[in-house]
Amino acid sequence: MPGNSLSSPLLTFNSGICFSFSSPDLATAASVVNFHLVRGAWPLPLSCRTWELHSTAQTNNLVLSNEERPTWEACKQALSVFKFSADEEDKILGKAFGHVHSPYWGEERKKEVPTLELVNETLDYLRSLTLSDDDISKLLKKFPEVLGCSLEDELRTNVQILVEKWGIEGKPLRNLLLRNPKPLGYNVDCKGDCMAQCTRCWARF
Repeated sequence: MPGNSLSSPLLTFNSGICFSFSSPDLATAASVVNFHLVRGAWPLPLSCRTWELHSTAQTNNLVLSNEERPTWEACKQALSVFKFSADEEDKILGKAFGHVHSPYWGEERKKEVPTLELVNETLDYLRSLTLSDDDISKLLKKFPEVLGCSLEDELRTNVQILVEKWGIEGKPLRNLLLRNPKPLGYNVDCKGDCMAQCTRCWARF
């Protein structure tokens, strides 16, 4: 029966104990539970508990060559002004340039190692929009992919659209970008005829 597909002597050891496994590795979880039961590590009386195993890996492992590593570290140094941790800098660059999966890109983003010039140009452009370093820090936390967007074809073009079509500039533009920076990377306008690129479509605006 389907309801008994996960049953084992361990899991029915005591009707007062119940376990909910959130990891597919049931064998590993079961061995840990068995250890605690045999050693009596849990306080009595035993009550219904939830046992969850969480992966400690929050980002994909970055695989960089010896030639790429100095360039990557230089780009991280460009982000140091925003007081991110080294891990946060890796995540931001990783999501922007395809090393860490991001639903924003779908399957279109190929891995690349950015240049310091590219990162600095994008940061300088964001500053030109009257965004302070504190503003940019908040923006990067919400939308790290902005660093991987094309400066000419997306960022500048989209800001121009916001100004000319919607009349959003100056302080209202700053407020918009702090609230929702993703329009900076929009590159599709389906006009109601879905193109299955919703994360980058003006229909979301």
